[in-house]
Amino acid sequence: MSGARTKGGTHLGRVRGLGSAREGAGHWLTHRMTALGNILLFSWLAASLLTNDFSSYNAARSWVSEPLVALPLILLLVNVFWHFRIGLQVLIEDYVHGPLRIAALAALNFYVFGGAAFGIFAILRIVFTGTTGA
Repeated sequence: MSGARTKGGTHLGRVRGLGSAREGAGHWLTHRMTALGNILLFSWLAASLLTNDFSSYNAARSWVSEPLVALPLILLLVNVFWHFRIGLQVLIEDYVHGPLRIAALAALNFYVFGGAAFGIFAILRIVFTGTTGA
């Protein structure tokens, strides 16, 4: 009975890694929660941009330097990049095969974590230097 079925496929399929990894529901739920976070945070950003006067660079810089503005901006950055990573990870896992898959996932992680870190660093630099730094 080498092809006997078990819960989750055949024994051979399980050893080869074929079939469900049992992570689909978690990815789906996380992707939906980050989408909801994006809606809320982008709504806040749009309302803030419409209600404030950004007639100069210094006005925008002073707005970002406020802690109650910097925190939601950082949360927005992290949420957008995490949402992006989850979505592209699923695409790569479904459609890229062979050694290119590992390289694509590594490049995706490098881009996502690097981009988020760069954005967070830029916001924190403005927060800690205020409007005097250039």
